[in-house]
Amino acid sequence: MASNVIFRRFNSFRHFQARPFSSVLNPDSTTPLSSKEKSRAALSLLKMEKNPERIIDICRAASLTPESHLDRIAFSIAISKLADLNYLQGIHDFIEELLTTRPDLNNEKFISHAIIYYGQAGLLDNAFQLFDKMSQLGVAQNAKSLNALLFSCMFAKKYNEVKRVYLEFPLKYGVTPNLDTYNTVIKSFCESGSSSSCYSVISEMVRKNCKPNATTFGTLIAGFYKEEKLEEVGKVLELMRKHEVPIGISTYNTRIQSLCKLKKTNEAKELLDGLMLSGMKPNSVTYCHLIHGYCKEGKLDEGKNLFHKMINSGFKPDSDCYFTLVNYSCKNGDFEEALKVCKQSMEKDWVPNYSTMKMLVEGLAKSSKVNEAKELVEKMKEKFPKNAYMWIEVEETLAKSEDI
Repeated sequence: MASNVIFRRFNSFRHFQARPFSSVLNPDSTTPLSSKEKSRAALSLLKMEKNPERIIDICRAASLTPESHLDRIAFSIAISKLADLNYLQGIHDFIEELLTTRPDLNNEKFISHAIIYYGQAGLLDNAFQLFDKMSQLGVAQNAKSLNALLFSCMFAKKYNEVKRVYLEFPLKYGVTPNLDTYNTVIKSFCESGSSSSCYSVISEMVRKNCKPNATTFGTLIAGFYKEEKLEEVGKVLELMRKHEVPIGISTYNTRIQSLCKLKKTNEAKELLDGLMLSGMKPNSVTYCHLIHGYCKEGKLDEGKNLFHKMINSGFKPDSDCYFTLVNYSCKNGDFEEALKVCKQSMEKDWVPNYSTMKMLVEGLAKSSKVNEAKELVEKMKEKFPKNAYMWIEVEETLAKSEDI
């Protein structure tokens, strides 16, 4: 029975392959697409598509592979959309089809990604089944696939399953955990509010001669901040010194970001001032965390001042830093400042999301800056022609504003 199902799927896949790729990915052209062009076309189509069968057809046509970064993004988008559409059996059938009909995907790398995709879709039973039958597919379970299973459990927010896999599976399947294994388990404990349990994991790492690194301790520090167990942070820093793990700017950035998330941005700024007095130099990430923190607390002036200080000090803000300032300037009613920062961002080819841009355009119009608003809409339509329809209603409102 199973072989008949596989045979039908294979025939279906061969029939699909006979169709030109352009018929799905680029219906207006008969010219064959390169693999990168296929990936880009698939990404663009997947973002808009809502038909589950069509989503799978797009993935098939693009011949996606986890070797490509663009393809991994496309796979992830496809799985998320199929899960949102509750097309769960379709996800399972599609992954099984790929394993059956694509010899190039019958390997550790794709299987590990597929295990994660199952977790992303909440199909944890399928993730366990695929991990268990790896040997039947001619691929041995190892630390990489074990880590994928742990990550899949964490993706599905099944933290008890993370613990079970960590405690039982290395012995059951003869797999030796590595640094990523332990760091994933530590991340899971911290996400589930059990950061104190990480001390025993670190002890086991030491027993197994697996040296903890900055990620190990940074994750634990963030976990204790999240649980507001601030007294534990000092203990973790002592552990870092004990294990000769340098306390560098990445550790300070974790602490600063964590304090900002707790709306303790002034304390985070004091931490920055202290590290600068000690001779350690911040980086652009440090400033971006603080700017986001100040904006989130409604202290927009402090955020803007830090932004300008950052630039004057020779640091380059990232796209998120610009987007944060545009968004919160709009929310604060300072549309002139929002427009100024937005233009700077767009000069770098960084465009805020639609909701932020719509808020800015509408705010400019209400501030009697209709021409600036219309100019911004034109730039957005030119930049994203496929999304031009999203601005029709806004343009109608702008036209009425101009007539008043």
